[in-house]
Amino acid sequence: MTLLALNKPFGTICQFSPHPTRPTLAECVTRPGVYPAGRLDADSEGLLLLTDDGRLQARIAEPERKLPKTYWAQVEGEYDEAAVARLRAGLDLGDFVTLPCEAREIAEPAHLWPRHPPIRYRASIPTHWLEITLVEGKNRQVRRMTAAIGKPTLRLVRIAIGPVDVFSLKLAPGQWCELPQQILTLPGQRSRRAPR
Repeated sequence: MTLLALNKPFGTICQFSPHPTRPTLAECVTRPGVYPAGRLDADSEGLLLLTDDGRLQARIAEPERKLPKTYWAQVEGEYDEAAVARLRAGLDLGDFVTLPCEAREIAEPAHLWPRHPPIRYRASIPTHWLEITLVEGKNRQVRRMTAAIGKPTLRLVRIAIGPVDVFSLKLAPGQWCELPQQILTLPGQRSRRAPR
């Protein structure tokens, strides 16, 4: 069984087959036979787990497994505690109601890598950062949630899946490393493998 952690760069499609206009995972990961366990949209960045084991893939990706996924979202507008409280409580997005989640304001992350290209800067519109932890992962869920409270997401970075976090692994965008399978069952365990 193989389990890999990748820091997926902005703009990269979560597939290995060629894409006519976008880079794919094949440009980052050289290990054959692995597939993404869950997805990250092309315009989202950060931690993606890949495996060759279908059961482990299901454990990571399926909402019923309740494996928490933590995101940093740079959103438009001033911080509004009432709006963030709505995120925490769960939102009706029309086609589904989100489960309650953890959400809080954080300072702009000083150790976050720069995005290429950078977000569009507008001097007249402030931004702030939220940390959001979900136990589900519907299509474009974080972006839809922040839009529903009037705070469109400008940049979205997944920093952790369960006990695995991209900063402990020291992965720059496009780098990956192999993880022990037990990392998802033994909270707090960290990989010591060097990034590639």
